[in-house]
Amino acid sequence: MSAAPQAPTVTPGLVDVHAHWLPEELFGLPPGSPLPAMRDHEGELHLGDLPLSIEVSAMSDPARVLADTEAAGLGCRVLSAPPFAFPVVGDPGVEKYVGRFNEALTRTCRDSGGRLLGLGLVSLHDADEARTQMTDLAASGVVRGIAVPPLVGATSFDDGPLLDVVRVAAELDLAVLVHPMQLPRPEWGSHYLANLVGNPVETATAVASVLLGGVLEELPGLRICFVHGGGCAPALVGRWRHGWQERADVRAASTRPPHETIRDLWFDTLTHDPAALRLLRDNAGDERLMVGSDYPFDMGVPRPQDLPLAEGLAAVDLERHAHRFLALSPEGPDHD
Repeated sequence: MSAAPQAPTVTPGLVDVHAHWLPEELFGLPPGSPLPAMRDHEGELHLGDLPLSIEVSAMSDPARVLADTEAAGLGCRVLSAPPFAFPVVGDPGVEKYVGRFNEALTRTCRDSGGRLLGLGLVSLHDADEARTQMTDLAASGVVRGIAVPPLVGATSFDDGPLLDVVRVAAELDLAVLVHPMQLPRPEWGSHYLANLVGNPVETATAVASVLLGGVLEELPGLRICFVHGGGCAPALVGRWRHGWQERADVRAASTRPPHETIRDLWFDTLTHDPAALRLLRDNAGDERLMVGSDYPFDMGVPRPQDLPLAEGLAAVDLERHAHRFLALSPEGPDHD
């Protein structure tokens, strides 16, 4: 195993592990993207002609991100690309796009005075190039892992390119954050259902692939986080457990039942609902829960710590868990 990246000095306080950033020069999105380019329309961010209800500066200007981080009462934010920028198509120009993003992310984090860390992009269709990219990220110190989609084509983490990527991430001691893509389906064409229903379903699919696919048995050191409280997964664990117990095809790839292995995953607490957070805690435990805001999207919250703190989770524990997830220290921050 390669040596762990050198841990940077991070501002004490709560760590928001789920925040987005993209330099304006990369708003065109990766080559081959099935989505229209992002653009600045009178200071508001659009995806093609679709308004995103986001000020351009909140997505692209490090000074604005730092100011909003301070206003939120957070010690540190962990920046990753918005899911539109994931390189889900194997286009020859993807390598250059990923490199430009990772270089800009590294520079922004290094210039932040310990307030920003990063999760980089990787080429999802070229295993050798992805290894080179992750090796460079590991050497940066301030970029602590990678952000990836829950699905690539018809595969998730139990097969195909995402499994190849997380194998390397585990080898290099890099964290992995999984963010849904809001994939379109005809039945979700209205009421923002591609997000409100689609995102939680995408995430639950990825969680199931890890738990039932035996990924953690193969990669016990993998640190993988599912945002938005794991989507639908906490509500489905009982069903998965029953299927695992009753059907040989469900348990064929895993040696441990899903209601046990889910406690080895990491989640943010962005559930929007106290009962949903309690369900997540009942199924996944408290030891790998972290604060996540989804900044600056409209489905995010300005103060991501408010719900978990109101539900009895301690700020010092949420901070400690994030430090462990990001391999900043094995036991968490050393301040009182």
